[in-house]
Amino acid sequence: MAPSSVTVTSRFHESITRNALRSYLAEFISTFFYVFLVVASQMSSRKLMPDASLNPTSVVVVAIANAFALSSVLYIAWDISGGHVNPAVTFAMAVGGHVSVPTALFYWVAQLIASVMACLVLRAFLVGMHVPTYAIAEEMTGFGASVLEGLLTFVLVYTVYAARDPRRGPLSSIGTLSVGLIAGACVLAAGPFSGGSMNPACAFGSAAIAGSFRNQAVYWVGPLIGATVAGLLYDNVLFRSHPTDSTRGEGIGGV
Repeated sequence: MAPSSVTVTSRFHESITRNALRSYLAEFISTFFYVFLVVASQMSSRKLMPDASLNPTSVVVVAIANAFALSSVLYIAWDISGGHVNPAVTFAMAVGGHVSVPTALFYWVAQLIASVMACLVLRAFLVGMHVPTYAIAEEMTGFGASVLEGLLTFVLVYTVYAARDPRRGPLSSIGTLSVGLIAGACVLAAGPFSGGSMNPACAFGSAAIAGSFRNQAVYWVGPLIGATVAGLLYDNVLFRSHPTDSTRGEGIGGV
């Protein structure tokens, strides 16, 4: 058997071990909680403020929900799956060699299913309310919105890499809180323009349940490119990469 075939086979077997399956379950649970809380906050703001698009308070509500929810779910999943909770983060980790391609694909499946399930639960129990989708402001083009989402995701993923770097010491609640805070800041900065998704799973889940995939590419292309650039820049330009555990997406000897 050729060496490349052996490598592919071993990578696949690593992706279906007990620890790997625990990681996928952790990603599912954490992504479900995150999407549920973020989308529910959008629905809550619309319930209290029918004309939420003209009320700046609605952006603050969603930003706070993003910050709190992301900080919490990262803290929950960090030691099990690496706390990706975002296909863009997983994609950057795969490109950078921190996780294998099969593992990344399983992460994506877990994240996307969790997002759809979270939005489905909201639609089932919040009768009479529509699941909101991410939308682009009239003054923005699809390309401009994609670039904006890419920049926001760059900031988010760069913060994720910095927070998980073992050279900064053991992970504490400050690390996950910093990621949540930067996510909240990004929503405040771009919410009225592109929605401030930064998470393809969140955009996909709400669009799937709402039945509208308009401008969906904006929330995939921009974030995936932004996340990849952030990861490669952190690993190869500013800092040198550490050996990684391919089933968790983190440095060996890290948190």
